[in-house]
Amino acid sequence: MAQRDYVSRGRSPQKKKNATRGNKPSGNNQANASPSGKLPVVRLVGVFALVVGFGVFLWSIKDNVEENVDVQTARPVAPSEEALPELPEEEWEYIKTLPGYEVEVDVKAQEKSDKRYLMQCASFRTRAQAEEMKAKIAFQGLEALIRHSSGSNGDWFRVILGPYESKRDAEKAKHSLRKVNIATCQIWYWNL
Repeated sequence: MAQRDYVSRGRSPQKKKNATRGNKPSGNNQANASPSGKLPVVRLVGVFALVVGFGVFLWSIKDNVEENVDVQTARPVAPSEEALPELPEEEWEYIKTLPGYEVEVDVKAQEKSDKRYLMQCASFRTRAQAEEMKAKIAFQGLEALIRHSSGSNGDWFRVILGPYESKRDAEKAKHSLRKVNIATCQIWYWNL
């Protein structure tokens, strides 16, 4: 099957209807065609008449404005000052009474305890993994220790921070590590 190239083929020639009858135009074509000079002139005269009529209409209504109507109707007219009541003088009581009040609060002094807190962030089977975690913690400005512990389930290398004097200090370090996606830290009360 051969492919056809419709683009290069172009359009087929159109048959001329008047070619068979000669060069005489048919009577039907003359009736449908309007004289080219009449139509634009009629339209221009019609548009000009509409514009002039609209202008006359606007000119006739400009003098029909009522004299007692306020031109600025968007702004309400203020009543005279005689119609308004006098403003009462405000008295603020809190200005006089507030300086006499005092609030007393019993605050217990924070007791220093002998408790020390440690924070364990991870526990690994190999020392290399523990050293890697210690390096991540060191980039946050915290110092970590690696403690080796042996038990019935094998050897473990724990990454520990501390000791901290208060739990608040340990929580502060825990939140700074959480910012770098080290979220496995737990705070314990341990003795070394």
